[in-house]
Amino acid sequence: MRELKKIHAQILKSPNFSETDRYFLTTRLLFFCAISEAGSLPYATKVFNNLERSNLYVYNALIRAYSSKLFSGQSINYFPSLTLYVQMLRNGISPDNLTFPFILKECTRRVDGLRGLSVYSQVVKSGFHDDVYIQNCMISLLCECGFMGCAQKLFDEMPERDVVSWNSMIVGCLRNGELDLALCMFRRMAKRSIYTWNSMITGFVQAGKSKVALELFQEMELIKDDVRPDKITLASVLSACASLGAIHYGSWVYDYLKRRGLQIDMVTATALIDMYGKCGHVNKAIETFRGMPKKDVLAWTAMISVYALHGYGNEALDLLNEMELQGVKPNHVTFVGLLSACAHAGLVEEGRRCFEMMTCVYSIEPCVYHYACMVDILSRAALFDEAEKLINGMPMEPDAYVWGALLGGCQMHKNVELGEKVAIKLINLDPLNHAFYINLCDIYAKGGRFNDVKKIRTFMQEQGIIKDMPGSSTIEVDGVVHEFSVRGSPELVMDELVWLLHRLNNVMKIGSQGNDLDDI
Repeated sequence: MRELKKIHAQILKSPNFSETDRYFLTTRLLFFCAISEAGSLPYATKVFNNLERSNLYVYNALIRAYSSKLFSGQSINYFPSLTLYVQMLRNGISPDNLTFPFILKECTRRVDGLRGLSVYSQVVKSGFHDDVYIQNCMISLLCECGFMGCAQKLFDEMPERDVVSWNSMIVGCLRNGELDLALCMFRRMAKRSIYTWNSMITGFVQAGKSKVALELFQEMELIKDDVRPDKITLASVLSACASLGAIHYGSWVYDYLKRRGLQIDMVTATALIDMYGKCGHVNKAIETFRGMPKKDVLAWTAMISVYALHGYGNEALDLLNEMELQGVKPNHVTFVGLLSACAHAGLVEEGRRCFEMMTCVYSIEPCVYHYACMVDILSRAALFDEAEKLINGMPMEPDAYVWGALLGGCQMHKNVELGEKVAIKLINLDPLNHAFYINLCDIYAKGGRFNDVKKIRTFMQEQGIIKDMPGSSTIEVDGVVHEFSVRGSPELVMDELVWLLHRLNNVMKIGSQGNDLDDI
């Protein structure tokens, strides 16, 4: 900026420029200051305010710049791009098709549907309602604000659609939970970009539909076109593998990266660590972690979480010490992993120390999930008085996870009296959640109160309290992920399993006669 200011001074003072040339050079300098990362928007604004006259080019540059910036500490009503637009109209300058998209994008960022609709009325008035770029921005705004019906109507009435139009609708459907509609629109697309595939795969992973995400990835690989997986695709696929425990696909992703000569960056390596950990390959996770030339807080946290998942509490704490020596500051997610590791390994004193360290050393205020982890540590150790004292001293209202952690300890140690109280509290928090009634039945059963168990089950039947989403499990066999659920399972695989169970049952019945499981 220092050199740019010198250039600006030369433009203003040099006698070699005509007024027309001076104005042209000043507006180009303003554009650079407003748009470039090396520029300065405040300086661009000063230049703008000192112009004798402004044109559409200058207004569009500033509107674009202001709509792309975040202003911390400003009032929600502070809307510089819209203020500039109004000023432009008052000065008799008509907008063009480049003016509106940036204002609509800022409305989207602010999730301000009311202002967005007002701006779109100006679009219609100005005759740009058929501009595909403006329509795409409007679809994104409507989807972001949850107006899916309006977005669908605008999309259907578009005289011309490009790949961005389809992508905007698909992303909007995914973010609003309309997974079937997103898949339907995806099937209707004639040509899909890498962004389309990534949006679908990532969207289904985030929605808990990891099996569908992997099927989409398989489809992507089979289709012969110019679209190839990138690092975002592979990171999402690794997340899906982690959710399903599908190590075959995870290993394929690693081999794919090697074959393509793609560098395994921190994001991909962190996803690999998470996948290996959730698939039970702790040594592979450690190998990947140790092989990373650089590690950010997310990579350290991922490895700590792997140790936590498998009950390696001391290893997780050692990694925290190593992390501190490397100068990497843990975040709130790191401490969730550490506290979980202490809970699974029964390290009560270490858990207390981590919980205290958050505030005293790193100035991280514990959130409700940190309290839930700490309650879990204390409850598993049957320290119920301390757990209750911690809950009563929480600065926020304890949620179902906090009470659930306490209830888990009660079930583990058969504390019927406290367990009953906590289960009833959970039922009051969410009266239609079947799991809390089942937990209460378990508490009563452990206390020998079987009449109470019958009463609860009768009450559940009378109130129609059932499990909304049937449980399911997945297993990977020869690279194929099979899902088993009471809603239905693959018939061929089920036939094989039933046959195998019958054989195992027969072997166990007559095992004394020398049969060997290897014969099956």
